Amino acid sequence: MSHAPHTIRTALVTGGNRGIGLETCARLARAGLDVVLTARDPARGRAVAEGLARQGLSVRFEQLDVTDGDSVRACAGRLARAGVEVDALVNNAGVYPTESFLSLDEETMRRAVDVNLMGAFHTCRTFVPDMVRRGRGRVVNVSSGLGAMTDNVPSPAAYGITKAALNALTLVVSAAVPPSVKVNAVCPGWVRTDMGGSWAPTSVEKGADTVVWLALLPDDGPSGGFFRERRRIPW
Repeated sequence: MSHAPHTIRTALVTGGNRGIGLETCARLARAGLDVVLTARDPARGRAVAEGLARQGLSVRFEQLDVTDGDSVRACAGRLARAGVEVDALVNNAGVYPTESFLSLDEETMRRAVDVNLMGAFHTCRTFVPDMVRRGRGRVVNVSSGLGAMTDNVPSPAAYGITKAALNALTLVVSAAVPPSVKVNAVCPGWVRTDMGGSWAPTSVEKGADTVVWLALLPDDGPSGGFFRERRRIPW
C-alpha cells in the first residue's frame, strides 16, 4: 500500500469499533497515520482502540454519536484542544434496516436518516471547514450500490433512500470545497460483517480496500466520484 500524501496525517473514522470501520482504522494506522477511532459506545470503542494500540498502532478513541450534532462538535473540540487536526474523515457509521416500503414505519425511516445521512452531514459540517482552511483534506462517505439510482430502485427502502441521499451529499460537499479537499463515496460491496452477514461474498479486508484508497488519495486524485473496487461506478 502506498503511504498517504505528506499532508494527510490524521484520520477520523466513525463507527470504528467493528466491521469495515475497524479494518479501515487498522489499515490507515499501518499506513502511518494517526487514527481517531470513534464509536457511540465508549466501552466497546475504547477496548477496540486499545487493542490496536497494543499492536503498536497510533490509534486513540473518542466517543462520538453521529446523530447528535452536539456530540460531533464536542468531539471536535476535544481534538482541537489536544492539537489534533483531522485531515481525513471516513463516514462509516451506518444502519441497515431491511423493511420494504409497505412495511416501513416512520421511526425506522427517521433512524436511517439520522445515522446514514445526518451523521455524515454533522461530521462534514464540523470537520470540512477546517480542511478547507488548512488547504488539505479527504472525505470518504461509505455508501452502497443499493442506493444507486442509475437503472436501479434504491433498496431496501430506508437504506436505499438514505444512501442515495448520502451520495447527493457527497456531490454537494465536493462542489463546495477547493480541489485540495477530495470528497468521494464508496460502495464496499456486500461484506462479511455484523451488518452484511456471515454469508456475504466479500471479505472485510477487500471491503475496506477502496475506503482506505480514497482516504489516502494523492493530490491529483479524483473528487466527487462514487467508487467500487477502486473504479468509478454510476450514481
